[in-house]
Amino acid sequence: MTAARRWAIVPAAGQGSRFGTALPKQYMPLLGRPMLSWTLTTLLDEARIDGIVVALAQGDSGWDRLPEAADPRISRCIGGERREQSVASGLDALVGTALETDWVLVHDAARPCLRRHDLNLLFDRLASDPVGGLLAVPVSDTLKREDDEQRALETVPRKGLWRALTPQMFRFGLLRRALRLCLERDRTVTDEAAAIECLGLRPRLVRGHADNIKVTNPEDAALAEAILRQPRS
Repeated sequence: MTAARRWAIVPAAGQGSRFGTALPKQYMPLLGRPMLSWTLTTLLDEARIDGIVVALAQGDSGWDRLPEAADPRISRCIGGERREQSVASGLDALVGTALETDWVLVHDAARPCLRRHDLNLLFDRLASDPVGGLLAVPVSDTLKREDDEQRALETVPRKGLWRALTPQMFRFGLLRRALRLCLERDRTVTDEAAAIECLGLRPRLVRGHADNIKVTNPEDAALAEAILRQPRS
């Protein structure tokens, strides 16, 4: 029996409007390197990933300037306006290459601080899992639900709540079927696990590190630089 291979999809078609700059967020510099370079380097350094598909916006003008763009393990496709559309395009690009039972991990372009330890943990914990799963961390903050006037309406119990991270890893055929169903029904999903949940399945939560942050605004970028300066494993 052929061992399942692992493929990565990096949705990078967004414009990062919340970041407040003309340059797409994924190309903003962190310690002198574009954010997307940091993200791709971690994936490229993992020998158990057989190939990477990067979903880019139509007319993207920043990709060719990245050193990683020339790596033969990376291919690209045109993404969509929404995350699930970009991931679906990445999956389509793997048709004919990936087998139904191959693993696909989806990782945010704006998460440059992924630890190799967490990536390996995800691979090991999900190796024989029938569904797949995602990196996540338990919620530690007190949660409040707001009313229409943005006042605290109630405190939400945090027991059993987790904050979803990436990568999220599922079988190629299963993830493609789940996303196709959501797109056909025009159901917006904010991550791949939500699409899998729509099939009635329960993805496994694999505890990662909280410093695997998503860079959404300039304050996050400063924090990401501080994290990247530290020795990492």
